Amino acid sequence: MDMRSLLTLTVLLALIREDNGQNLTVSSLPRFPDVFVGDDVTLICKGGAGTIKWFINGVEQSHQDSLMLLTAVTSKNSGEYECEQGGSKSSKYKLTVLELEPHAQLSPSIGGAVMTKGDGRNLVLQVDDDPKGWVCFVLRGESGFKIVPTVDEKMKRAVIFAELNEAKRATFWCKKGTQRSNAVTLKMTELRVMLEPPAVPALMGERVDLRCAVWGGGKVENAVFYKDNKTIPNKMKDTYIITKATEDHTGKYSCHATYRYSHISADAARQEGDSDAQELKVIGGPPATTVDSVSSTRLQCSCNGCPDECRTYRWYRTLFDDSFARQHLSENGQHFEMDKEGLYSCRMYCGKGFSRFSNVYRYGAPPTVNVLPIMVAAILMFLGVLIVVLVALKCRRRGGSSVQTTDQDKDKKTGGDYEAIKLTDQAVYHTLGESTDKDKGEGGYEALQKKQEETVYHTLGPGEGQSQGEGQGGYEALKNVKAEVYQTLSSAESKTPAGESEGGYEQLPQKAKDYETVTVEDNPYEELKAGQQDKKQTSKDKE
Repeated sequence: MDMRSLLTLTVLLALIREDNGQNLTVSSLPRFPDVFVGDDVTLICKGGAGTIKWFINGVEQSHQDSLMLLTAVTSKNSGEYECEQGGSKSSKYKLTVLELEPHAQLSPSIGGAVMTKGDGRNLVLQVDDDPKGWVCFVLRGESGFKIVPTVDEKMKRAVIFAELNEAKRATFWCKKGTQRSNAVTLKMTELRVMLEPPAVPALMGERVDLRCAVWGGGKVENAVFYKDNKTIPNKMKDTYIITKATEDHTGKYSCHATYRYSHISADAARQEGDSDAQELKVIGGPPATTVDSVSSTRLQCSCNGCPDECRTYRWYRTLFDDSFARQHLSENGQHFEMDKEGLYSCRMYCGKGFSRFSNVYRYGAPPTVNVLPIMVAAILMFLGVLIVVLVALKCRRRGGSSVQTTDQDKDKKTGGDYEAIKLTDQAVYHTLGESTDKDKGEGGYEALQKKQEETVYHTLGPGEGQSQGEGQGGYEALKNVKAEVYQTLSSAESKTPAGESEGGYEQLPQKAKDYETVTVEDNPYEELKAGQQDKKQTSKDKE
């Protein structure tokens, strides 16, 4: 073999070795300059075919796909990643996860991390400084696109509309220069029932809500929740709440819902359905700061678990009626003087990122009022007043239907006043009219007898020789007394003159020479005319 052939063979072998060693490469998507805790990262092994082996820090993994998805990464995911195919390994890819939060926060305005096919929702970007200049991106599969957000300079925030466009999952994030926001991953479901985990990582010690929802606004009447295909007890009808999350809550959750579309029709049929299983991963997250009150207007920010590079404090105030209206305040010391009402929090700046936001301190907030007891008390008071008014009206009606007694000794001689007889349950009412057959149909009524007491009532009318017109409208009242009989005080000598027949009443003598009148609620009596006194005196003289 000549030197020329030997040189050609050497070059060929070198190329083969280069292909075997350099054909396989590991890269990551999205291409973040820095990876923060809670990010979703996809590692891709390129250049090979067939079965893929993965190694992390030299240890072989069971994963054999060319794509390796890392969800909600932490510092435990930091290390060197390699892939191997056909005996050839790729170069090492070093992944470093910062246990910090990024500069800006991106979160859904409503809902969680799951959307139905063809749906979309707004993502709100909150920044400390000017929101202008921020650009957002979406990664669907291996294709990335740029999104220009709508900026609200006054509130220092921006909004983008997130949609999947037939992709099974998509990751959204924003950046400005070397600063960036957290990443939000949205997933698609084709089922009507869906379990909505939070769109941001679940952090240890914090509350997590898993909501069972129905596409199209269906009302969930009852839901059964599952973790790793096992039923978990739950008291609420559509939400499973984890009050303080721990690593033990990590797993795959799903729900079975019974629901109606009652907002479309009141007679909507009851339906049932299952959701897809959704992964919930609880992580430790960045170190958290705390806010404490040292006086009525002075706050103190502290962070026991923060690394040494965390040296600067940042203060924030959020409006009561808008959780996205968070304002970065100019003060950067450990203490802060409050002069406006709102929700106050702080965090520490640690070079490449931030600590977790602190707890919220409420200052100058209007007192929280439980409206339900007030409404119940108001309703009870209204019902009480209504009952009192109804009772008063009923008593007034009863009082108006009774006959009031007047003084017996007042003006007896002149006959100006008459004693009233109070009607009892045994009282019997009679209309005293003409005894002639001709006038009975015009106003005369037969006497009525009540209960079993034997009482006789007589109609007071004119004698046989009285004219027809004298008895019209004049009636005499009788008092109901046991075993006593009242007779008509009428004779030829006591007839009322023809000109005084209308409205005239006959008087009845009592034991004490008193006079009584019966007042009936339906037929009130008129005032006695002056001519009655002469008739009364004439009757006494004849006796």
